Amino acid sequence: MDFINSYIKEFEKNGKITLKIKVTPKMPKTEFKQQTEDGTLKLNITSAPEKGKGNKEIIEFLSKIFRVPKENITIISGETSQLKLINITRGA
Repeated sequence: MDFINSYIKEFEKNGKITLKIKVTPKMPKTEFKQQTEDGTLKLNITSAPEKGKGNKEIIEFLSKIFRVPKENITIISGETSQLKLINITRGA
């Protein structure tokens, strides 16, 4: 998960960051697996993609990693897709 540290540093410096994430549901563990050449982050989650469970899990996971309240994380696009654009802000 070393590649995530550069995103955390950028977030700490700028107070905001937008992540492009490709989600793989129903995996044994919630974790970032890799970063593709175009900068997309591959994220495994344990939830099934139903009734917003996956999105909720993603927001909780990112909230812990970036140490921000869940309210500071917004899914800009891809609410019902595997490919998501997620905005994280430091807030007030």
